[in-house]
Amino acid sequence: MSTFGLYLIGYIIFVAGVAIGAHLLGVPPVWIGVAVLILVGLGIATGVGKTRGRDEGGENEA
Repeated sequence: MSTFGLYLIGYIIFVAGVAIGAHLLGVPPVWIGVAVLILVGLGIATGVGKTRGRDEGGENEA
């Protein structure tokens, strides 16, 4: 499995834990949904940034 896949699985488990905790605290479902969407977007952006291969200078540069 790729590094990004492992990162995404871990982040999904984290987001699920936050959502369950918010539910147990009595946060309205609409706000839980908003928080989940924000966290998933942030997780994908962070995961891509951390696992993307670095561009190395080469012969194909303009």
